[in-house]
Amino acid sequence: MKKIFSKHRKFWSQKKFRYSAYFGFGLLLVSLFANYLANSYVAAKASNSVADIILDNIPVFNVDFIFEQGFMIFCLFVAVILFFHPSKIPFAVKSVAIFIAVRSISISLTHLAIPPAHSFLDLNNFFLRMTSGNDLFFSAHTGLPYLLALIFWENKKMRYIFLGLSLFFGVAVLLGHLHYSIDVFAAFFITFGVFHITKRFFSTDNHFLIDEV
Repeated sequence: MKKIFSKHRKFWSQKKFRYSAYFGFGLLLVSLFANYLANSYVAAKASNSVADIILDNIPVFNVDFIFEQGFMIFCLFVAVILFFHPSKIPFAVKSVAIFIAVRSISISLTHLAIPPAHSFLDLNNFFLRMTSGNDLFFSAHTGLPYLLALIFWENKKMRYIFLGLSLFFGVAVLLGHLHYSIDVFAAFFITFGVFHITKRFFSTDNHFLIDEV
């Protein structure tokens, strides 16, 4: 543990690192506000549900715990991982912020409604106040773990854990009929693009990625 705190002191004592991290957290707050506005918009504009070749051929399973509590556990897990890898914090936070911003724009463009038969959603839950249920394209449950897999790609254990979580959540939201299949499949491609866009715009963050050496 002393080694971990030593890493934090090493990085947080650097002015450039602090600026980069604080900028990332600020960007994250802005993206979350954009997400809130986008969800309010799609909640009012949602139209009809559509047929889906996968959902039409599988029954609805109750994945409420996975969708809500499971995803919250995932977020806590990410926070713990970043605590142990402080050099990743600026880039990871910025990547998540760009991911949320891109998704906020995406869900505002097409206003499909969630499939009528779907797993229970407790819309009074604090976590679900950030979603209308109709914010479908693309799946954050699938995309965010995949984004973390890309960020930790050089760490084989973390890479496979996050890839596994991405597939796990992707299958779960399909079994619960909480996303259309295109929402899940497209998440991988869009997330890949988000990762490389962030990497291009914030290439200076690579300077901090030395604590694994």
